[in-house]
Amino acid sequence: MSEDKKVVLAYSGGLDTSCILVWLIEQGFDVIAYMADVGQEEDFAEAKEKALKLGAKKVYIEDLKKQFVDEYIWPAVQANAIYEDRYLMGTAVARPCIARRQVEVAKKEGAQYVSHGATGKGNDQIRFELTCYALYPGVKIYAPWKIPAFFERFKGRLDLFEYAKKHDIPLPVTPKSPWSMDANLMHISYESGVLEDPKAHAPKSLYQMTTDPVEAPNTPEKLEIEWKNGVPIKVTNLDDGTVKADSLELFLYLNQVGGKHGVGRIDIVENRYIGMKSRGIYETPAGTILYHAHQDIELFTMDKEVRRMKRDLGIKFSEQVYNGMWYSPECEFTRHCIAKSQEGVEGKVQLSVYKGNVYILGRESPRSLYNQELVSFDVQGDYDPTDANGFIKINALRLQEYARLRSMEAK
Repeated sequence: MSEDKKVVLAYSGGLDTSCILVWLIEQGFDVIAYMADVGQEEDFAEAKEKALKLGAKKVYIEDLKKQFVDEYIWPAVQANAIYEDRYLMGTAVARPCIARRQVEVAKKEGAQYVSHGATGKGNDQIRFELTCYALYPGVKIYAPWKIPAFFERFKGRLDLFEYAKKHDIPLPVTPKSPWSMDANLMHISYESGVLEDPKAHAPKSLYQMTTDPVEAPNTPEKLEIEWKNGVPIKVTNLDDGTVKADSLELFLYLNQVGGKHGVGRIDIVENRYIGMKSRGIYETPAGTILYHAHQDIELFTMDKEVRRMKRDLGIKFSEQVYNGMWYSPECEFTRHCIAKSQEGVEGKVQLSVYKGNVYILGRESPRSLYNQELVSFDVQGDYDPTDANGFIKINALRLQEYARLRSMEAK
């Protein structure tokens, strides 16, 4: 293979990236297809065979599921990462994991180019490319949907179908859903197509990870989640005794339980980094359970002012990750600070999942800052209530002065 025309393509096996693979060969590239297994349902063996038949010189299929959980999802859980107050960012958290391995493959193969099938309107192009530039500064990125020779030739799916027929690219055997879907073990996202009308209700057939809460079991399921350094280390089902301690198995189990009870569905309009609003529907069952449980154990064990600062860092982290900046110096700093804040976040949270909701039932921790005697209304404890008089008067000074000013202005 010629090193100066060698490209590592992020390949899914679908129509778009299959056409891109053949088109890159037409442009004189030696193509290495790269597939990342981050928990999506995919026939990787079939996709590999297809890529080789289409002309790929090599195919890498990389199992990144465990790495995805340990190195990307857990920092997001520690941060209580949530974009614009609702989105748990399953896609945004996965992209730096996928792109990092793509860069590693490119370096291993001596490829100067990487390529992807992300469009020029979405967030993924930014996440993929910023990760690649951060980890492989000299890389050249060949993004067909931003190259006029490609997007002027393929103005829609009909053009891709015609190209596929001409080049003997196998066409999808099932009808394409009237929306776009992206899946990994953290979530499934749905957008575009019939969902582009923000007032249109999502079809019931759309959801794949979660049961409709109306049809979910009529009995709650109780879980206990044990935490260490702000990371879940064990899940116990308090009803049937099931225990999961391996990080990947733990997360998949929470997906299973949460999905059964309809937990983790949201339908939102969000602000893309590129400047436009988009409507997205997401299913994130395990992530939703962990978000609520982690918030609870964190508030139970963390100092008030540290928690306030860490909350602000979590918001910054969410924006950094959403905007593709995982490997930026500021995000590295933010992750370091958040990890430091989690050193005392340990204990157990008991909760139930029921009809799409997560209910916290109780918590315990050897690092708790909760002092039952101090807070109790039945025990005086080491607290003098008269101290509150001066505290309140000092805080009232500002309010009284403001009231005085308003009364003067009203005259």
